[in-house]
Amino acid sequence: MKFLDQARVYVRSGDGGAGSVSFRREKFIEFGGPDGGDGGRGGDVVVECADGLNTLIDFRYQQHFKAKTGIHGMGRNRAGGRGADAVLKVPVGTQVIDEESGALLADLTQPGQRVVVAKGGNGGFGNVHFTTSTNRAPRRANPGQSGIERTLVLRLKLIADAGLIGLPNAGKSTFLAAVSAAKPKIADYPFTTLHPGLGVVKIDGRDFVLADIPGLIEGAHEGHGLGDRFLGHVERCGALAHLIDATGANAGADYRTVRRELAAYGAGLDEKAEIVALSKVDAVDEATLEKQIERLKRAMRSFGPPLAPGAKRARPLMLSTATRVGVTEVLRATMTAIKARRAQGSAESAANPAQWAP
Repeated sequence: MKFLDQARVYVRSGDGGAGSVSFRREKFIEFGGPDGGDGGRGGDVVVECADGLNTLIDFRYQQHFKAKTGIHGMGRNRAGGRGADAVLKVPVGTQVIDEESGALLADLTQPGQRVVVAKGGNGGFGNVHFTTSTNRAPRRANPGQSGIERTLVLRLKLIADAGLIGLPNAGKSTFLAAVSAAKPKIADYPFTTLHPGLGVVKIDGRDFVLADIPGLIEGAHEGHGLGDRFLGHVERCGALAHLIDATGANAGADYRTVRRELAAYGAGLDEKAEIVALSKVDAVDEATLEKQIERLKRAMRSFGPPLAPGAKRARPLMLSTATRVGVTEVLRATMTAIKARRAQGSAESAANPAQWAP
């Protein structure tokens, strides 16, 4: 299935049904009076968070959604029925944005959540409502209210516990394939990962979801390479696992490049807990490895995320996915950071329940 994380759709709620102009006509009842029923309400446009979906590809083939018009009123005081809703099913983690104003209408993070993005028009009154003491037989009724038309932008941000970041060919996809059942594309050329991938990782009896993000290059925030549009998928992550290629020219420069792109993107990515690992350590000799470690440590001191008062910056971990060296240590460090973020979220939720309510 093709991955699509952003879509543009046009929605319109249903018009209200028209009221009826009708009079009671029965034998032996000379002045029956009006009996026109009201029109039914138009259908709403609803966005629903559905479990089992992981892409917005369905909206590539259908971009227009319109709810049904309310049923018109009829004689004998029969009111029209309500129009059917138009329901857009989206995956967990989808944001609904109004294109015209740029306002965030909903952030759907739990299966079953629903939000009405366009309410249907009210039905019109039948002629019964216009009866007065001087006008006993009104011959007028209201038309239904028009529906609401708007353009929506659907933006999917994967919900993962941790995200893999780094330059292209840093070994992110290889690492994800080694620690989970995911099967990302792996090759010896840059930009083999063209869209984010997810994998479930198990360590010490616990599991977490790990997201593989396409590689960043210098100037990604300006659109270079694949750009930074996929960084939205790590906004919800509790921790970032940053892989640096030990076979590169300068591990410190590579680290600084990615950190600058995180800061340029914003959304607090440069402040998230970070686990730094020097990957492919089996492919370099001891002297080169020591030089790369020193370069990386200097870069981490200058460009690393802020630390709590009194805390010390962790030494970069050594990783070789091919020989399984350091794999367990990286996963354990990532799990520790995730648990710390979950505990912080629970404390903030308890302190301010209204802010964290779904």
